[in-house]
Amino acid sequence: MTPLLQVENLHAHYGKSHILQGVAFSVGEGEVLSLLGRNGSGRSTTLKAVMGLVPPSAGSVRLADQELAGAKPNRICRAGLAYVPEEREVFANLTVDENLRMGEQPATPGAPRWTVQQMFDYFPRLKERRHTRAGSLSGGEQQMLTICRSLLGNPRVILIDEPTEGLAPMIVAQVGECIRDMRAQGVSVVLVEQKLAIALKVSDRVCVMGHGRIVFEGVPAQLQSDPALLSRWLAV
Repeated sequence: MTPLLQVENLHAHYGKSHILQGVAFSVGEGEVLSLLGRNGSGRSTTLKAVMGLVPPSAGSVRLADQELAGAKPNRICRAGLAYVPEEREVFANLTVDENLRMGEQPATPGAPRWTVQQMFDYFPRLKERRHTRAGSLSGGEQQMLTICRSLLGNPRVILIDEPTEGLAPMIVAQVGECIRDMRAQGVSVVLVEQKLAIALKVSDRVCVMGHGRIVFEGVPAQLQSDPALLSRWLAV
């Protein structure tokens, strides 16, 4: 599979702390890749560095034929990358409808087009709350809204950070179904997910991170069949 997103030798610092130490992975078109690891392993920083929210100190981030390492987040977004932060970051004083409209932009070449109606089909609760200010939504509703707002940017690749954190099981199932449909529509997904069972269920491949590096890459079945690897890098 020809990579759509290719990350090579990615380094990033917070002050003098060397957080990412040569991270490398690739994602094909319509593929779901999960970044797994303990808290502090560098997973969220990887997404932020790819998106330009943390300036990489070295390395390459290529989307198709475009080099994006070091570019501003708005340019990266327009190139076809979207980011769903763990903090959700809705526009609290705007309604659900207004938040969704804020996310709309023309599709980049090769990206599928998404509509507000599709978002309401995924998450009927958002349709019920469409005229409610986003700051009044529950955490689960805000997570739905953030995912949908990002999809309406019509990205080729979407980076999703801890989408099921603190959500009820029914909403977790809806989020998982949405991720699977993104893949079916040809959108590539890079997922950071703490819940191992969910990540293994929705992913085509997984990468395990430790100490700012990729320490394992393979299909979910390989990871599940390696108790020593699970114990060393993922057990709490």
